[in-house]
Amino acid sequence: MTVWISIGLGLALLVIGGEVLVRGASTAARKLGVSPLVIGLTLVGFGTSTPELVISLQAALAGAPGIAVGNVIGSNISNALLILGLTALIAPVAVDRRAFLRDGPFLALVTAGAVWAFLQGDLTRLMGAVAVALLAVYMLTVWLLERRRPDPEGERMEDVADLKSGWRGSLWLALTLATVGIGVTIAGANFLVDGAVSLARSMGVSDTIVGLTIVAIGTSAPELATSIIAALRRQGDVALGNVIGSNLYNLLGILGITALVKPIPVPPEVLAVDIWVLAGATAAMILFALRGLRIKRLDGLILLIAYFGYMAWLIWQAGVFGQDLSRLIGL
Repeated sequence: MTVWISIGLGLALLVIGGEVLVRGASTAARKLGVSPLVIGLTLVGFGTSTPELVISLQAALAGAPGIAVGNVIGSNISNALLILGLTALIAPVAVDRRAFLRDGPFLALVTAGAVWAFLQGDLTRLMGAVAVALLAVYMLTVWLLERRRPDPEGERMEDVADLKSGWRGSLWLALTLATVGIGVTIAGANFLVDGAVSLARSMGVSDTIVGLTIVAIGTSAPELATSIIAALRRQGDVALGNVIGSNLYNLLGILGITALVKPIPVPPEVLAVDIWVLAGATAAMILFALRGLRIKRLDGLILLIAYFGYMAWLIWQAGVFGQDLSRLIGL
């Protein structure tokens, strides 16, 4: 059970550290005169993805590429199928046409580019540089468009920035909080990666499976909670914006920065099924959103069934390696 304690502690520290980092950095930026939109696009966007980023960096440096890659792929699949599916099942999700036509096709292109990169067998530093550059261009484009003609997605970013930068105190206190948040997040990543690697070895399964399941679901937990609350308040469009933004940051920012720091070999098992599940989940999300500009409850049910089917397949695949279900859940 020590392994599970390490994983649980790591996930808790990641959530706490990420939240403290975002709030501290956003408050500092606001005090320095940075606009809410820029805060929402950069600090909040990157900050909420900090757990995934630190996990992937730690895993890559620790020689566990399966966790580094599986974390991102699994998080994106969870966002598109589990989070959006559950949100739509609670309440149909309205789609803002202008914002979605700007962000949806870009996500589709980025996902297709990521699949191509995975098929090359290695995520190189050049690929990482291109990904980070694309993310910078995207953020600049959104900022310029929002300055000229704001849309609900831009207003959502500003609202989130206002919420995250609402702490009182001096600039130095805000910077101190941001620093503490970084430290707590790194500590959480260390616990989680160590626990995940130990779990994979003790079970005799690849670290990719652990990255696709436990790590990915754990790092997506804050987005899941936010989306459920938004759905209960009949604000499903917030969940859709969170999913698209998170998936873009994951593919371009997290994988890009990680590959820049250390090139990542893509585990062979990812190429067989997982990248195609990622592509299919993204395509289904976009098609459901475009059809009538509304993701219905039936669509949400389909997304959830697809997600649990994929999870069942991963568990079955883990069983192929000679482990029974009781060991998989730690009993």
